[in-house]
Amino acid sequence: MTDSYLGKLYGVGVGPGDPELITLKGLRLLKCVPVVAFPAGLSGKLGIAERIVQEWLQPEQVHLALNFPYVQESKTLTEAWQAAAEQVWQYLMQGQDVAFVSEGDVSFYSTFTYLAQTLLHSHPEVEVQTIPGICSPLAATAALGLPLTLWNQRLIVLPALHTVADLETAIATADVVVLLKVSSVYEQVWAVLNRHGLLQQSYVVERATLPEQVIYADLSDRPQLKLPYFSLLIAQVHRADLG
Repeated sequence: MTDSYLGKLYGVGVGPGDPELITLKGLRLLKCVPVVAFPAGLSGKLGIAERIVQEWLQPEQVHLALNFPYVQESKTLTEAWQAAAEQVWQYLMQGQDVAFVSEGDVSFYSTFTYLAQTLLHSHPEVEVQTIPGICSPLAATAALGLPLTLWNQRLIVLPALHTVADLETAIATADVVVLLKVSSVYEQVWAVLNRHGLLQQSYVVERATLPEQVIYADLSDRPQLKLPYFSLLIAQVHRADLG
């Protein structure tokens, strides 16, 4: 088999949840590839990415659910990436293009990066192309009706925090701080924001752009919130002066 017979792997960012926020390029590709892959949902439910694109998929397309465990243990994750890459390879080696869809953007804390890197490690001849999507901080600020940054404001985006020191450093450094997947550490984050007097200019958005989206503005009286996994917090450390 020569490289010319190999299918191409596409990573397609499909946005934060609203199916109408897929790019035109991404939608065109999704409608024409023979195989569409996505992270499998939990407990028999649709995953977020599959839920976003389901109305655009064609019956004749292969719908390939790939299992990625929600754990931090590196050995388990590596084995899952290898298994997923091998599943994708079975189609690519037959000359079929595969589009892997990911919520948000495929280069922004996305599972696609691990899948593509694992595949390329075993099969470096495969061509990989990424198509960007709207990431959650942009969707959340649109829902809030706020700009994410203005003028020369400095922005820091942090994934789920492992130490409060990360947030303390961010507050001391940036004008705007975004905390992704904040649900597991919300109470500790609230205490830090309270200590810095930032609760009134902080916001939580859960499930941005989805029908069940919820917004909390001014966290002063919300030391405890039961948040879903896909929740983020935006703190305006220093508000921009419009002059």
